This record gives sequence, C-alpha cells and structure tokens, in this order.
Amino acid sequence: MIETWHLKGELMLSCSCDVFCPCVISLGKHPPTEGSCQGWAGIRIDDGRYGDVDLTGLNVGLLLDIPGAMARGNWTAGAYIDERASIYALKALTKIFSGSAKGSTGLLSILVGQFLGVFQVPVEYENDGEIRRFNIPKTISGEIHPIPGRRKDENVVVTNSGYWIAPEIIVAKAHTSRVRAKNRVWDFTGKSAEICMIDWSGP
Repeated sequence: MIETWHLKGELMLSCSCDVFCPCVISLGKHPPTEGSCQGWAGIRIDDGRYGDVDLTGLNVGLLLDIPGAMARGNWTAGAYIDERASIYALKALTKIFSGSAKGSTGLLSILVGQFLGVFQVPVEYENDGEIRRFNIPKTISGEIHPIPGRRKDENVVVTNSGYWIAPEIIVAKAHTSRVRAKNRVWDFTGKSAEICMIDWSGP
C-alpha cells in the first residue's frame, strides 16, 4: 500500500559538471559538461510525513552516478538515511527515494538502473548564512557557496524552471566537495552546485 506523503525542506547538490550544470534548463536532456555526471545530493527535511510516520528533522544523502544525459536513465544510485530515523521512517524514506512511493520522486524508479542500497549513518546538513555544508563521515563532505549576481546581495537564481526538483534553483559552486564511497573517489571542488527549497509529495 502506498501512503500519502510529503517532504518540505532544502536540497543541495554537487556534481562533476562545470558551472552551471545544464540539466536544470534542459530538464536532463542536454549531456553533462563532462559527458557523464557524478554527484551527490543532501536533503534537509523541515516538514515531512509518510502516512502516520513523522519524517520532520531528518537528513538524507544521495550518491548519483549517471553515464550520460540524465533523462536517458541507467543511473547508479545509493541512499544514506539519517541514523536518527526510526525503523518506520527508514522504510518510508527508502520508498520515497527509490521512487516506489510515486509522486515527486517517482521518476527515480524509472531512471535508476542500479540501486546500491540504503545505509543508515550520521548525516549532517548545516546552514551557515548562505553557505551550506554537508557531511557523512568518511563518505561525503562538501561546502557549497551561492554565486553572487550583479545586484548587490542577490545571488544568481534560475526561476520558473520545469526542473522536477524545484522551480527555483540558486546557482552555486562547490568550495569543497569530496566523495569516497562504493569504489568511487571523486573531487568536485570548484565544480557546479545548486541549492533549492523542495516541496515534494505523493502519490
């Protein structure tokens, strides 16, 4: 049985593309700037529920390895769920981030060809002014900085996009971004990043 669910909060993403990743505008149809795309995402859940299961206050990490244009699929992905999650929250978030809960993340069930699994670990998501930091010990570590726009105190923002993650994306850059997980050793320092508020639901 698929329960009604929602997640509201914030997402940061760091990938191997040069600034700025073309997927936001092309909706995943344009090839990544490096031909393939590796990356990670961090999600902070400010308000979340799956049926009767409360997900508020939890953090999630995603590992993404994409062989070409995002829309073509055949992704390899893994999920890192906050160690503070109950067994019920763990099961709920697994359904949401595998796409089986349908709704906003349902595309993942089609795009992901190989799922590396779900790992319950410490997941840290920190806001320091406009700077975002994400950490999964010995796995993912990153610090993301928005790119300032021409007008003082305003960042570069993509608005009114059809991008499934969010309609408004803050263009950012990885001050530091490193991954060591599942035979993957990546460094995206200086590469493309993004920050956005999410409002996902299903089914």
